[in-house]
Amino acid sequence: QVEDYRFAVSQMAQTSLRSIIGKSDLDDLLSNREKLNQGLELMIDSPAIGWGVQIDRVEIKDVSLPETMKRSMARQAEADRERRARVINADAELQASKKLSEAAKEMSEQPAALQLRLLQTVVAVAAEKNSTLVLPFPVELLRFLER
Repeated sequence: QVEDYRFAVSQMAQTSLRSIIGKSDLDDLLSNREKLNQGLELMIDSPAIGWGVQIDRVEIKDVSLPETMKRSMARQAEADRERRARVINADAELQASKKLSEAAKEMSEQPAALQLRLLQTVVAVAAEKNSTLVLPFPVELLRFLER
């Protein structure tokens, strides 16, 4: 079916390689080479079997990309990493807000706990040797003094 099987396999390999690389992110090219190698082998092997050629092994060793493509893929990878970092930060903020909510519920049941937390905060601020310390004045104390 094919006059020059070496040329045909070479052309199929190049076309398949371009296809795999075109569909991949820079991160995938760098970190998931084994998976890409398997996909490439399948793409080359299916038509080659019909030509009487068996592919034993396919491996991507080095990928040369134009400089503009490298910059574009690097920007895409950076944007993806930044997006993931924002999601992680948002999850951390959500967890922190839930813990603060739980702490507020606990402190509302025990007013003394709120006073102890206030004193801990004063101690922490005083340790920084600031010259001015502003303390919140409990409204309950004012009501007590009014009587």
